[in-house]
Amino acid sequence: MTLDALKAAVLKANLATVRNGLVKATFGNASGIDRAEGVLAIKPSGVPYDEMTPDHMVLCDLEGRVRDNRFRPSSDLETHLVLYRAFEGIGAVIHTHSTYATIMAQAQRPILPLGTTHADYFYGDIPVTRQLTSEEIETRYVAATGDVIVEAFADRDPLEVPAVLVAGHGPFVWGRDIDEAVLNATILEEVAKMAWHAQTLVPSVAPISQSLLDRHYTRKHGATATYGQN
Repeated sequence: MTLDALKAAVLKANLATVRNGLVKATFGNASGIDRAEGVLAIKPSGVPYDEMTPDHMVLCDLEGRVRDNRFRPSSDLETHLVLYRAFEGIGAVIHTHSTYATIMAQAQRPILPLGTTHADYFYGDIPVTRQLTSEEIETRYVAATGDVIVEAFADRDPLEVPAVLVAGHGPFVWGRDIDEAVLNATILEEVAKMAWHAQTLVPSVAPISQSLLDRHYTRKHGATATYGQN
């Protein structure tokens, strides 16, 4: 992928989060990476979505060095960088303040796999990070946000559960590529909404069985997947 194509794809992802109802005002950001070149593109800070063009997307390396300083990168850049460095299989990161996923993050409640919609995309509960310490907030807030996400996946595959709720903040999602990350962000909000309503109706509702979780997840993912066309 050329760098121009990368910037165009990242713009498309950012606009998709608005179109899909995941972002209001200038909240949220999406980025994508070209691993071969070691370059990522990310939304600029504070630019209204309806004014953005591919040229607004900011290019930088994995150390955060900006290649083109016409625009400042998203204020969440350091979080994205931590995730790209830790999760080598991902190709895109999206952060939103989508309503129901953010409610769950603020309540510090993981999103449990209560149904097959969840199981089709997330292999288990979507975790909540620990809260940041006062020192982390005061000295390295944005990078520390990435660190607590990585901690939450210490014994999990981030490609099997490509989403997290940052305590008191909101969701971050990722994917192998930009389109997959957009889809994951959209589905995350749907399953958060379903979980919120299900737990409102029945606070003690239990997750689906491991067998049903396995059946639905593996039909769409992995070597034995059967969903879709060859």
